[in-house]
Amino acid sequence: MALVLAAGKGTRMYSDLAKVLHPICGRPMLAYALAAVQQLGLARILVVVGHQAERIQEVFAESPVEWVLQTEQLGTAHAVQCALPQMAGFSGSVLICCGDTPLLTSETLRSFISGHANGDAALSVLSMVLEQPRHYGRIIRNSQGGVSGIVEERDASEQQRNIREVNTGIYCANADLLRTLIPQINNDNAQGEYYLTDLVEKTVEAGWKVQAITGSDPTEFQGVNSKEELEAAERVIAQRMEHRA
Repeated sequence: MALVLAAGKGTRMYSDLAKVLHPICGRPMLAYALAAVQQLGLARILVVVGHQAERIQEVFAESPVEWVLQTEQLGTAHAVQCALPQMAGFSGSVLICCGDTPLLTSETLRSFISGHANGDAALSVLSMVLEQPRHYGRIIRNSQGGVSGIVEERDASEQQRNIREVNTGIYCANADLLRTLIPQINNDNAQGEYYLTDLVEKTVEAGWKVQAITGSDPTEFQGVNSKEELEAAERVIAQRMEHRA
């Protein structure tokens, strides 16, 4: 099962249009993330929508997905919580990714899911290594190399800010873990939001194994939060289309 988070408003786009509907090479941004997930052949794809939910559902009326409504955008963990009722009875792995990462490929996701299945972990985080890891949550590892948490940049110490391995926002988790731990995440932070990154620490505290699997191409994980990032994504996709032609 896959869960695609696509409820954000995208305030930095300075547009009335929902962020995931902004066009890239003639297709809405969300179409690229959905295409990558659909190629995995998973039985179910849930998509969380909030801002302009009806408009998004209209645009993707032909897509074989199930819609989850997040009426208030209270953070990524809250988005997952909204989807929990539709996961009732499911006990396998859940791939969680974002609708604003149009450069993501099915090959990377397939490799990540395989790594999760073979790693004997209850929760896997897809990480990347950046030369300049500004604005990203840092992956914190213990002395044995296991993942113990994710620290957002604004909360990181000077030493932690030097860590180059960062969170892409893509996870693979056992459904039972999500049902147990997502409701335990609180919004005791500067933004007053429920962060999915807190799931890592909760999982470690509960005694379950967490692993980070590092993606080979950081370009794939670039999110789109501004017009500049939209243009950058369009250049990459145009090059890919040209390469395939």
